[in-house]
Amino acid sequence: MSISPPGYLLVLEDSDEDFDTLLCAARRSMLPHQIRRATTGDECLEMLERSRNGNDDAPLLALMDLNTPQTDGRQALQSLRQNPNFRSLPVVILTSSGNPKDLDYCYQQGANAYHTKPVDYPEYLETLQRIFEYWLQGVVLPSN
Repeated sequence: MSISPPGYLLVLEDSDEDFDTLLCAARRSMLPHQIRRATTGDECLEMLERSRNGNDDAPLLALMDLNTPQTDGRQALQSLRQNPNFRSLPVVILTSSGNPKDLDYCYQQGANAYHTKPVDYPEYLETLQRIFEYWLQGVVLPSN
């Protein structure tokens, strides 16, 4: 098991219910990392900008929903990947969209993984736990 560098998990998620499920999965996975939530793509990009300017810690991983108000997850992903400071930030898409166009678009824009949110709560928890285990415990992440 690798040791993650310091940082936080940035979550772009507008659904309170889905965010609560994520927090439950994080507790079950015993994640030591802080979780910071953005509910819009604009808010997500603002949080990243604060970290880029040295006013905040840097995220270890971004977990992004696509269907959010204002600037959505697709636009946030594109903006994030255009910024050289965040090209190495792992981005995992976790969305209700199973549209092949969304999947292709996200990978073309530099997403590292794409998961469709399960409807079944236990399956959703398991999916999140697997994501956490892989990205925050199993791989060596960049130190930004």
